[in-house]
Amino acid sequence: MKLIVGLGNPGTEYEHTRHNIGFDVVDILAFRQGTAPWKNAMKSQVTSFTSSGEKILLVKPVTYMNASGEAVGEIAHYYKVASEDIFVVCDDLDLPPGNVRIRLQGAAGGHNGIRSLISHLGTEHFNRFRIGIGHPSGHRSVVDHVLSRPEGEEALLIKNAENRVADALESALENGMDKAMNQFNSRRTR
Repeated sequence: MKLIVGLGNPGTEYEHTRHNIGFDVVDILAFRQGTAPWKNAMKSQVTSFTSSGEKILLVKPVTYMNASGEAVGEIAHYYKVASEDIFVVCDDLDLPPGNVRIRLQGAAGGHNGIRSLISHLGTEHFNRFRIGIGHPSGHRSVVDHVLSRPEGEEALLIKNAENRVADALESALENGMDKAMNQFNSRRTR
């Protein structure tokens, strides 16, 4: 079994905000794969599909971003999923809007959701699919930036990146992470 985890915050007020990019990507995958409706289980919304004979569990933690590891750790331990079989999708302030970066491991880099995952999984060795949202401009706070919805060209760049990451995840499942990184690690595209 593999886990594809989208990081975000539950509730309609957070839908399609920059911080909910992970939720948006797993929603794209669920739609593409024609999964059953989302169910509440282990502090998450979950659904699944099969890829190459293997069960793929899509996960949206409902613990809020900063406590995402509580849910993911519980699911990973329950199903005995190895850390290298966990794929996490999240936003990244340090990447320009629409850029995609895929890595096999790494530190939290200031992302509280990733920090929580590292803490609860006990390792930095899990796959990350990050979508750039850029830093806030002017005097806007980071919190206001990540919890607001992108507009105009930025919204288009991020939506395109979400679809690219969904493509990258499907590629990683079929062909492995190395191939997905080589093909999809790139600057934004329109």
